[in-house]
Amino acid sequence: MSNSPLPPNATPMERALAAVTDRLEAIPLPYPDLWNPDTCPAGHLPWLAWTLSVDDWKADWSDAVKRSRLRSAMAIQRRKGTANSVRMVVESFGGAVAIREWWQTEPRGQPHTFELTLTLTGTDAQTATSRFVNEVIAEVERTKPVRSHFTFTQGFQAEARIGVLAVARPAVYRRLLMDAQ
Repeated sequence: MSNSPLPPNATPMERALAAVTDRLEAIPLPYPDLWNPDTCPAGHLPWLAWTLSVDDWKADWSDAVKRSRLRSAMAIQRRKGTANSVRMVVESFGGAVAIREWWQTEPRGQPHTFELTLTLTGTDAQTATSRFVNEVIAEVERTKPVRSHFTFTQGFQAEARIGVLAVARPAVYRRLLMDAQ
């Protein structure tokens, strides 16, 4: 007995169609990999960005920034227009952000304004270029609440290490007194 769902009186055409369908089902489909930002081939990332409604996409971004933007795209779209979405956008570019809204300042600021302090290291641990910073600001502009306005301050993050080095050089000093005889 065969595994075919066809009845015994199936026509040769129906049997051929069932055989072709069985062969097609044996072909592996890459769809799960194409929907995952971590496993999607680099050439398909722009299409995935379009599908996930990433508002801005630059071909010259590093692969890490592109995949990070895709990973956070759904959450950003869900929270668009909130302070949290602004934080998420900046983090997807690899930066750190401090947001102070108008009611958190002393004295209180103008309603619906906020201060944005942004610390970016740029792509691949390089310093952020002005073009890259402008791209991040444009994305913040698209993500922030429409009624809100912000003041931008760029922060700078630097790391340094201090090493302590000690050198010891042993020396022996002995005074010799000699008499000539």
